[in-house]
Amino acid sequence: MASTPLADPALLRDLVIANRILAREGVLDAFGHVSVRHPERPDQYIISRSCGPELVTEDDLQCFTLTGEQVAGNPQPPYAERAIHGAIYEARPEVQAICHNHSPSTIPYGVTGVPLRPIYHMAALLGTEVPIWDIADDFGDTDLLVKTMEQGRSLARTLGPRRVALMRGHGSVVAGRTLREVVICCVYMEQNARLQAQALALGEVRYLSPGEIARMSEALTAPLSSERAWSTWRRRAGFAD
Repeated sequence: MASTPLADPALLRDLVIANRILAREGVLDAFGHVSVRHPERPDQYIISRSCGPELVTEDDLQCFTLTGEQVAGNPQPPYAERAIHGAIYEARPEVQAICHNHSPSTIPYGVTGVPLRPIYHMAALLGTEVPIWDIADDFGDTDLLVKTMEQGRSLARTLGPRRVALMRGHGSVVAGRTLREVVICCVYMEQNARLQAQALALGEVRYLSPGEIARMSEALTAPLSSERAWSTWRRRAGFAD
């Protein structure tokens, strides 16, 4: 593999920081992964080799075609579930970043029939509907991992035009137009899932309205808000400004 940078070094640095932030904020642990679409070759994406997100450095990054063929980067073994990323980039030309995670507080919503919905303004990026993808519907009994493009494309169909889809008994996928958007959505998705469970235990919940979701989503993705969150979390993850 070539030793030259895979893309703009600033983008690669941001991808490393995104991994570290999501690990620090409790969205990723030893598993899960974040990717970005290659800015100059939209039929490729960049992602770390198979390692814990909190350990990722620029030297760990790899580049793949949308069907999962490695074309550059670290020669060590890749993530087994990279088909998640390739299939969503294939289906969604506007998507520039993706996170697959096992965000713990979201897991109950994928197995109980209780829908995950935003209950406070910071979680508006969840949108008005979070669908649930069940790998068993199309593939029967599996290890629940998304290892093939056929499985990835099934997940992408369930995600549709949305940012978030839950994966029954597994985790979730989050897709967005920017890396910062994906990170913000992931962090507040985990918080919202925990708060929603607390609220449901207390009584009837008043969720955000579609209009509130739309307005707050616009505010959260504005440069002022996204940069404020990013700069705070990156420092907490150990990266100085």
